[in-house]
Amino acid sequence: MDKQALRERVWDDLEASGEARFPFPPHGRIPNFAGADAAAQRLADEPEFRAADAIKINPDSPQRPVRRLALEAGKTLYMAVPRLAEEECFVELDPDRIDDIDNATTIGGADEEGVQVPPDDVAPIDLVVSGSVAVTEDGDRIGKGEGYSDLEYALLLELGLVDGETPVATTVHERQVVEGPVETAAHDVGMDLVVTPERVVRPGEVYKPAGIDWALLSEERIAEIPVLERFRL
Repeated sequence: MDKQALRERVWDDLEASGEARFPFPPHGRIPNFAGADAAAQRLADEPEFRAADAIKINPDSPQRPVRRLALEAGKTLYMAVPRLAEEECFVELDPDRIDDIDNATTIGGADEEGVQVPPDDVAPIDLVVSGSVAVTEDGDRIGKGEGYSDLEYALLLELGLVDGETPVATTVHERQVVEGPVETAAHDVGMDLVVTPERVVRPGEVYKPAGIDWALLSEERIAEIPVLERFRL
């Protein structure tokens, strides 16, 4: 099954089963799901989360509980600006400078409570949390198809802010854990922790890309992402 067919299957299943949560429909996005709070708490109980001082996390609804738990634990969060379209391409959320943590966990609130910073001002990242449409027990992840999550990881890698040992986690509904193998590409980032409301899966050694895959980036897309220019050979 190719990636898009698998996405459609998972989106349809979450909707038909009643396990999808606002925003609706689940299609075309990282889907929110029943039990997202419980999955977030399971992740927060893991040593990788407890030890992290700085976490890069996606802005999607199902990971909002993860963002809340991280800020409540005093961790600094980084979120990429949409499509990496600005020179200051990350939003930094420092819990010591936030007036309203609940507001800061929303997309709009993060802009209000956080500070946009250039890549050079981002702290080394101790944990990456990614949203998923589907993921296997072997750690193969499928996102919503735009490729920005993998590109953000590759950018952090080029900046020396993550490396092959930096753990990458995802929180998903049990219905999003699918049988492999699934179609993956050289830029896809493997998940070290797959966390559902019921369990934590540790796939073991997973694939991580070595950097930015320039073959996937058109001149038009490079022009839309200012920070990429510094890494062009």
